[in-house]
Amino acid sequence: MKIKKDDTVVVLSGKYAGQKGRVLKVNKEKELVTVEGVNEVLRHVRRSQRNMQGGRLSKLMPVPAGKVMFVCQKCQKPTRVGIKFDEKGNKVRFCKKCQAVIE
Repeated sequence: MKIKKDDTVVVLSGKYAGQKGRVLKVNKEKELVTVEGVNEVLRHVRRSQRNMQGGRLSKLMPVPAGKVMFVCQKCQKPTRVGIKFDEKGNKVRFCKKCQAVIE
């Protein structure tokens, strides 16, 4: 998976289509990403030592990685991510549209 934590992505389909957000968490085994402000649900929680109040808590749920697309910082467009080697022989990610190296 070429999407990493703190990347900016745009949601391609579903209820939140078109929304941009920062990736907070990546689950590579299940290919899920948690995006800031996307797929927020309410969980009903019983009172406990950890949560004295109880009630409804807002929680971010992950979305499939195939439903989001990386947004390039240089050209500000949704794009695919490629991998190439730099002069030193290190792997780097790059934008397929503008060929800019992703930091």
